[in-house]
Amino acid sequence: MPPSSNTEVLAREAATQLEVEQLPNDQLKKMYRMMVLIRRIEESLLKAAEEGKIGGAMHTAIGHEANAVGTAYALRKGDYVTCTYRGHHHGLAWGMDPGRAVAEVLGRSDGFAKGKGGSMHFVAPEHGMMGSNGIVGAQVPHAAGLALASWIRGQDRVAITFFGDGANFQGVLHETFNMAQKMKLPVIFYCENNRYSEMTPISRTSSVEELYLFPRAYGMETMQIDGNDVEVVYTAIKKAAERARAGEGPTYIEGLTYRLAGHMSGDLETYRTKEEIDYHRQHEPLVVLRQKLLDRGVEEDAIKQIEEETEQQVAEVVEFAENSPWPDVAEAYTDVYK
Repeated sequence: MPPSSNTEVLAREAATQLEVEQLPNDQLKKMYRMMVLIRRIEESLLKAAEEGKIGGAMHTAIGHEANAVGTAYALRKGDYVTCTYRGHHHGLAWGMDPGRAVAEVLGRSDGFAKGKGGSMHFVAPEHGMMGSNGIVGAQVPHAAGLALASWIRGQDRVAITFFGDGANFQGVLHETFNMAQKMKLPVIFYCENNRYSEMTPISRTSSVEELYLFPRAYGMETMQIDGNDVEVVYTAIKKAAERARAGEGPTYIEGLTYRLAGHMSGDLETYRTKEEIDYHRQHEPLVVLRQKLLDRGVEEDAIKQIEEETEQQVAEVVEFAENSPWPDVAEAYTDVYK
């Protein structure tokens, strides 16, 4: 049976009233292409992990694509992003070269961090990607620090940080919420609420399942949105960024989404049913945007062409990454200090 509590929110009007901006079809098609690219790359990474080609832990964000792509299109080049160790989708959406991104996960020298960061520590400052983090919640104060630096320097840059529902109860988040609100920092706090903290459903960890209510105690502007609809995410982020740039302070966004794959590669997923996953597949980001394109007059053949071209691109990306050389052993002693 599908879960009953706040998972039903996706099927009804979100708690915060948003006048959702209808984007041009050309832009939506670009977004769809990026979302398919992210999905297929992460599926290929899961396969590689199962074949023993990836060392260490590897977490995917299959089902979270709209949160990353909607944000990347709504913010400006030069803005900052920090995220969790489930951050491939953010890196790709923010402009990381797919080949170098996959090479990084495989630990190869052509990766963005020469294969030293791997899946859990994506970083590409040239794209505003200031790092994913293996410590739950640690990326949140980092984003506030970036926002503070922007404010001190008189720059018009916004920082956004992504975290999961489990991180919401880390004390450092609440310290950051309070400081950011008090100082009116240009930062956006985005909770990708995928209903599970690792393998534990939110109903077992939180006294209040509507997480957007928590930061209101600090006087912060908050909203709960459908994180599976890229236009909704785009509209919410654009509104939050306008507030931040105008000196009105931070915004907390709870994007309701769902993780279609396991917590990590190798997850047996004994904590949820196939029926639950199938239920959420009916309202996952690619399904939602694909139907939106059809409803707005985009031909089925045009959508299939995007999908086929992206499949070919991902095949080339994986081939490039797998042919990338392993780092020299001496690389273990470089890039240690700056």
